[in-house]
Amino acid sequence: MTQAPGGPSAPPAPPASAEESGEMTHRQILEALSGLLLAMFVAMLSSTVVSNALPRIVADLHGSQTGYTWVVVATMLAMTATTPIWGKLADLFSKKLLVQLALVIYIVGSVVAAMAPNMEVLIGSRVVQGLGVGGLTALVQVVIATMISPRERGRYSGYLGAVFALATVSGPLIGGLIVDSALGWRGCFFVSLPFAALAFFLLQKTLHLPVVKRPVRIDYLGATLIVGGVSILLVWVSLAGNQFAWGSTYTVALVAAGVLLLAAAGYVESRVAAEPIIPLHLFKDRTITLATIASVMVGLAMFGSTVYLSQYFQTARGMSPTEAGLMSIAMVGGLFVSSIVSGRIITATGRWKRWLVGGMALVVLGLALLGTIDETTSLVVIGLFMALLGIGMGATMQNLVLAVQNNVAMSEMGAASAVVAFFRSMGGSIGVSALGALLSHQVATKVTDGLHSLGISTSSHDSHSIPDLAALPAPVRDVFESAFGQSFGEIFLIAAPFAVVALVCVSLIKEVPLRTSNLEEYAEASPEVAAELHHGVVEESKR
Repeated sequence: MTQAPGGPSAPPAPPASAEESGEMTHRQILEALSGLLLAMFVAMLSSTVVSNALPRIVADLHGSQTGYTWVVVATMLAMTATTPIWGKLADLFSKKLLVQLALVIYIVGSVVAAMAPNMEVLIGSRVVQGLGVGGLTALVQVVIATMISPRERGRYSGYLGAVFALATVSGPLIGGLIVDSALGWRGCFFVSLPFAALAFFLLQKTLHLPVVKRPVRIDYLGATLIVGGVSILLVWVSLAGNQFAWGSTYTVALVAAGVLLLAAAGYVESRVAAEPIIPLHLFKDRTITLATIASVMVGLAMFGSTVYLSQYFQTARGMSPTEAGLMSIAMVGGLFVSSIVSGRIITATGRWKRWLVGGMALVVLGLALLGTIDETTSLVVIGLFMALLGIGMGATMQNLVLAVQNNVAMSEMGAASAVVAFFRSMGGSIGVSALGALLSHQVATKVTDGLHSLGISTSSHDSHSIPDLAALPAPVRDVFESAFGQSFGEIFLIAAPFAVVALVCVSLIKEVPLRTSNLEEYAEASPEVAAELHHGVVEESKR
């Protein structure tokens, strides 16, 4: 045995087997993934199963287009604001316990939402749901990154893409069937509860990760300032133009308050916090900075526009919730195929940038083509445009996270993964809010003009509300359908330039070879942590 200079003998190299080296076998990873993927399915289902029910919900609870937007934004806002907090907690506490806690929070929010008597309670319960979804979205990515090396992660990212596709396809279909059944829209909030409970128990049985103990210092001040700043700006974006003018004193007050809070958060994160929620030094890395900007643009362009597709099919084309759900198959089919194929090829070749660039190019093309639709466009043509957008989304979303995870040490994997998810969710929240406000304004203007041309006063037809189209006289229904149809095309056209910015960002990212091991990154960060992790993984694998 070789003697280290001036010290004890060096430890022997670990055996090559996966179990003894601390690396999980393929079977162990698949067992652990069962609960994680089910948890991710629950997170995705929370929005997709409700999407086709929203027009019925808003009509039943006497809501408006602003209320429609806020049922979506409330969840995204809570998810966005808490994602970096969940990511930071993942670097400090048991990841398994945190995922289970997120599931419990989600279940509580879902029960309250199912019993909501009005729009206010429904929106509040969606905030609670968003807290849980934020945890699931951030933590599943972190746990997978902990278990699997970046080179192999592409292989398993395909499973994530498949789950995303399954939830996106089955959610609208299940939601549409439930809304059209005796259960009504309230059943949409109950349907995910069995999946959440099953995910909780599967995680308890199959997920075994070592917990690396270290002193815990949570940045409460930074978290509060970040949540407050982001929330105020999103409230401003969603209400401006409808509740008050863009150039009003309300705008000045809200923007000033939001910017000041975020500036204070930047100071706290860079100068005060011992363990910041968002470690600003991560942005010294070019890949992380570009991927973060791209994530904001991707969220704004894709989520901000596609969330209204279901409303387009129901309000502009007169479809039922079930029929609107069937229309999503084109986009999700493209997403499913591209996520699986890109993940497999990335694992085989280690090359990922071409998929990012090609995927974003298809996103730009898909949004631009969808910008040409109105209430008369052929459904076959719309399906083709949606398929192109889905292919681009499948090749982009998971691989942006992969590029960032490949550039950080394992000790900061939670924070870095959450940063990408945070900015993507923030972009999506801004997109949903801003585009929803714009959609409401455009529809109101077109409805007012259309009704005036028929000699009908808008006092009897609130142009900002979403009526039950089936109950309207044919001429009035035609006015609403035309207004919605034209306005949706404009929404996609406005989203397309943001996707172009994302395309430029991913084109500038430098491709770094994917790592083939996670343990070596722990060793670089801290030999003590590496030793403890190795011991913990080996002990878990022997159980």
